[in-house]
Amino acid sequence: MSDRDDPSAVRWLVGVELTRFRDRAGKKIGDAAKAIGCSLGKIGHMESGRNQQQPGEVRDLMRFYRADQADIDRLASLAGSAGQQTWWAPWTDVVPDWLKTFVGLEGLAEQSSIYAPLALPALLQTEAYALGVTAGNIRVRPDHNERTVSLRMERQRRLSAADQPLKLMVMLEEAVLNRPIGGPDVMRAQFRHLLDLAERENVELRVLPTAIGPHDALVGPFTVLDFRQAQSIAYVELLNGAFYVQDQDQVDGYTRTVNRLREVALPSADSVDLIHSRLTA
Repeated sequence: MSDRDDPSAVRWLVGVELTRFRDRAGKKIGDAAKAIGCSLGKIGHMESGRNQQQPGEVRDLMRFYRADQADIDRLASLAGSAGQQTWWAPWTDVVPDWLKTFVGLEGLAEQSSIYAPLALPALLQTEAYALGVTAGNIRVRPDHNERTVSLRMERQRRLSAADQPLKLMVMLEEAVLNRPIGGPDVMRAQFRHLLDLAERENVELRVLPTAIGPHDALVGPFTVLDFRQAQSIAYVELLNGAFYVQDQDQVDGYTRTVNRLREVALPSADSVDLIHSRLTA
């Protein structure tokens, strides 16, 4: 989407795939450098996403790695799609380094699948709830609270975009609905917001009742991002950082977990009824 351009995120995606195809082909960085007549350092920068990858060089490398023509065309097209401006540049000073890649990737993604066991994810939060989560958080400077919240609100615009809105699937632990953040009025407004979001065709919201007991995702929260022109990635946020899962076998494991959660979660209609019951309790 043109209003979610992020050249650094595009470079990161292309670099991840160049590395994957090189490893799959059993080639070393030196082999790749010789194939396109460049230095080892340039290949390293292309794979890390530090430098903009040129579509022609991406094609040459992918051919050298004996990739399928569809993958060659796809990755070269992705490399050529990088814009010049980062959409979230006005908030650069309030986004920690470990989150910058994710914000860019989220803006480029076709679908986001989230398991949320502790609090509502940013894409579902009202402004008041977001401020309640952020205020007093040791990871957010007090003078950054309002601008951090404004970035979350801007990220949510993808859900209502007229052109290619983000498809969002959230598996929400029931305990999240019971955790008071911001006070009763804030929570009631938040529940109404969830009900409104659940009516959107591109949003699937399911609650995991506490009564179901243990399940496959109890290790902690995670997000899986799917893209039209790149391989999927999984994202795991830590206390003071984040881990980006790039290996496709591992990403597939997260995707399978999402599917298993859908099997044990309440159906969408029943999830809506449960959230609505919080308004009448």
